[in-house]
Amino acid sequence: MNLGLKKKLFVVTGATSGIGKSIAKALVSEGASVIVNARGQEKLEEFKKHFPEQIEIHQGDITTDATISGLINKIGNRSLDGIVVNAGGPPPKSFLNTNLSDWDNAYKSVLRWKIKLTQEFIPLFRKNNYGRFLFIESASVKQPIDNLILSTSLRLAVVGFVKTLSSEIAQNGITLNIIAPGYHATPRMEQLFKNRALLLGITPLEAKDDFEKEILTGNMGDTDDLASLAAWLLSPQSRYITGQTISVDGGLVKGTL
Repeated sequence: MNLGLKKKLFVVTGATSGIGKSIAKALVSEGASVIVNARGQEKLEEFKKHFPEQIEIHQGDITTDATISGLINKIGNRSLDGIVVNAGGPPPKSFLNTNLSDWDNAYKSVLRWKIKLTQEFIPLFRKNNYGRFLFIESASVKQPIDNLILSTSLRLAVVGFVKTLSSEIAQNGITLNIIAPGYHATPRMEQLFKNRALLLGITPLEAKDDFEKEILTGNMGDTDDLASLAAWLLSPQSRYITGQTISVDGGLVKGTL
C-alpha cells in the first residue's frame, strides 16, 4: 500500500531504540525524510549511516526546552507533515514507594515537555492547514499495570490533553492520536523484567514469562508491526481519525473501550 509519505518530512523523538526506531525506519521505507532525535549522538550517527539521504540528526534530551527550541530551529521554514512524540517513562514504583519529588519528576518526564512541544509545533502545522501528531504512551492508560503508578497517572493526563486539544484544532487539518503499546520487546521491558524479578525474588526470564502469561497472543509484540500502524496514522489516509487512543497489546487490555 502506498501511504503517500514520499518526500514528506517527519520528526521522531526517542528514535534510536525500540518503538521510536521502528517507526523512523517505517517512515524512511515509505520514502519520507525524518529528523531523528535522541540523547545519544553515537547511536544517532549510526542510524544515519544506513539512510544518509533521508535522515537528519537532532541530538538532545527532548524533555528540555532547549532541545525543543533547537528542533524548531532545525526545521526552519520547511513544511513539516508530522511528529512522533516518544520518550521513556519514569522508573517503576508502587504508590507507597513514591515521594513528592518522584511525582514532580514524572510530571516533567511524561507530561510537561509534551505540552511544550505541542505548543511549539501547532503553528508549523497550522501554516499548511495539515499535520499529524502521534503520541506513544502505554496500554496502562486503559488497564493499569502493577508498579507503574507514576507512568500511568501522568500518561492518563496526556490522554486527556490530546483528546481535548483534538477537538480544538481538527478544523485546521491537524490530527492528534495516541498509540498505547502493550508489552513489546524493547529495552524498557527489559528493565521491567529486572524490576519484577527483584520484587518477587525470581529470575528476569521467569519475570518475562509472567508478563507473557498476561498476553492473549502469548508473546511480546514486535515493534516493527506497531510501526506499520504508526506510519498509517501519520499518513494522509488517516484524516478521519483524531483524538483516539489505540491499543496495540496482543489482547492484554480486557476492557471493551
